Amino acid sequence: SAFLLNRSSDLPMAVMPMKRISIYALKNRRKQILELIQRRGVVEIDDRKADETVFAKMDTVPAKSRFENNAAALQSALDALDKLEPPEKSLFASLNGRDAIPLSKYQETADGAGELLKIASRINTLWKKCADNRAEILRLQTQIRALEPWMKLDISMRTISTPTTSVFTGSFPVEYTEETLRAKIAEGAPDVDGVVVEILSASPQQTCAFLMCHISQGLKLETYLRSIGFTYPAEPSKVPPAERVDILNGRIAALQKEIDENEAEIRTHKNRREDLLYTIDYFTMRTEKYDVLGRLWQSPHVFLITGYIPAENAEALKTELTTTQEAYVELCDPSDADDVPVKLKNNKFAAPVEGVLESYSMPGKHEIDPSGIMAVFYYFLFGMMLSDAGYGLVMVLGCGIILHKFKNMEEGLRKTLTMFLYCGISTIFWGILFGSFFGDAITVIAKTFFNTDIVIPPLWFTPVDEPMRLLLFSFLVGIIHLFAGLGAQFYQLAKQGKWLDAIYDVVFWYLLVGGAIIYLLSMQMFADMVALSFTLPASVGTAGIIAAGIGAVGIVLTSGRSSKSIGKRFLKGLYGLYGVSSYLSDILSYSRLLALGLATGVIASVFNQMGAMPGNNPLGVIIFIFAFVVGHTLNIGINVLGAYVHTNRLQFVEFFGKFFEGGGRKFAPFTTKTKYFKITEEK
Repeated sequence: SAFLLNRSSDLPMAVMPMKRISIYALKNRRKQILELIQRRGVVEIDDRKADETVFAKMDTVPAKSRFENNAAALQSALDALDKLEPPEKSLFASLNGRDAIPLSKYQETADGAGELLKIASRINTLWKKCADNRAEILRLQTQIRALEPWMKLDISMRTISTPTTSVFTGSFPVEYTEETLRAKIAEGAPDVDGVVVEILSASPQQTCAFLMCHISQGLKLETYLRSIGFTYPAEPSKVPPAERVDILNGRIAALQKEIDENEAEIRTHKNRREDLLYTIDYFTMRTEKYDVLGRLWQSPHVFLITGYIPAENAEALKTELTTTQEAYVELCDPSDADDVPVKLKNNKFAAPVEGVLESYSMPGKHEIDPSGIMAVFYYFLFGMMLSDAGYGLVMVLGCGIILHKFKNMEEGLRKTLTMFLYCGISTIFWGILFGSFFGDAITVIAKTFFNTDIVIPPLWFTPVDEPMRLLLFSFLVGIIHLFAGLGAQFYQLAKQGKWLDAIYDVVFWYLLVGGAIIYLLSMQMFADMVALSFTLPASVGTAGIIAAGIGAVGIVLTSGRSSKSIGKRFLKGLYGLYGVSSYLSDILSYSRLLALGLATGVIASVFNQMGAMPGNNPLGVIIFIFAFVVGHTLNIGINVLGAYVHTNRLQFVEFFGKFFEGGGRKFAPFTTKTKYFKITEEK
């Protein structure tokens, strides 16, 4: 073991070793050096303190804000153009990734940025005017709807009197006819006579009416009308309502014409869409560069860049900077006090699960990257939970076709689909072992439509028929998984030279848990309880209980070793021994392998039986196909999600709980964080 640990530094490391880098150069080289580092994307720039009597930082906030505003203006113009002239995109456009453009195109974009900003400004102005006009049209249409109940009125709504009459134009909160309103006035205001009533419109909620009486009786009539809910219009028209509506419709037509003209002018720029995309990315890169520029220490003639770089890239970048940019570069190993970022590097088998690991946490200091061992268990557990060869085949074909067809896919998405591809292969494996292919679809189809008995026998056993067997196997898988986590902890401690800690915190637990399991397997009562077909010899059980005792004593004596008081050590040791209960709960957690494995097969079989119920006839075939497609689509969706969630849970809680704390910071290099294109350099 010691030999292997000593040789480990010569092996490819999953957590890439880092170097501290310091770059000194003349300020007239600043632009070229920053752009070179940005394109290489291998340096994370930090804000390490410098001698403030020599160096200072420049204020780049105004320039950075200007570039951000430029990018936002271009994006707004692009959004407006896309709404009027949507780009042609396939259903799987999101899988295409960003197109690569040469570095020379970047310079062309910089030269044409001013013109594109003018175009964007014009588009945004026109689009804002269109938005304002649409809002005004809505306001005018609201006015027209408010005038519709008054369309029969042929005089101004503001008319209140003539030399001899009083005029009332308003509404009541209930429905009236001319007869009922006249009768109500006659009954409620008998001393008012000669009232003219005209109903303009009526509905259960409102009656619009025109009333007129002699001017001498106007006050009495108005008083009574108000007592029964009469109100004047909120915005009475100066002209007759029909004439007002014509005026408003004319204004709407003029506004719509202006909208059409503005939209037509915006459409004339549809051939500049790609230039807008280029320029958005150009200003995004400028923003990133000026953000970094504001963090650099500079003197009147020299500037300084400090940060971290992966060791494998350090010498190449140093050579390039010194030979092409006349910079002075220092490389050194980080100190223990440095907050060193973490970058993972794994083979094609383990790299797909890096995203799952990152969603939990990056490895902390002195911790290994668990991606390799995690990948083995991840694919194994996922496949065991889904455990249907048909579903696995769907996953493999779907992910495989997408990965093959879309070569330019973003790396993160490619890793995720590759992970599900491997999970699909594992699912096929377990489906064959358990004899499940879309549940019992082949058996049901053969019996229902061909009157033939075809049964695909499992290579191992059928979980529905022997659930206890699968449960015991799930516990065995859990024990192996947990012991692998303890093994990773032993490796981490031993690599740091903490051999005693490795014995205290790992070996004693191996003895206790492993010895207790061996002892249980030697007991006939336990074998009968869990339906085991064998028991270990009594001598082996005795050895197991002795090992467990040694482990228990060791845990009690060493768990509290950090305390100086003997009493505290003993109490902490007892508390540490109590941790054995967590192992029991952890092992029981793996019963979810049984639950999800059974659920997939049982639900699949239910859908098959439901589809076969109409029998062997044309309608029955159609119903079976429909039930098969819909049912299995739902089942694979739900159970793939369930397998993903519970596999993550077993990794994060049970497995990581034995050795992994995390807390590391992901490597965040200064690079071209573009949205639409990837910058490449001509060779």
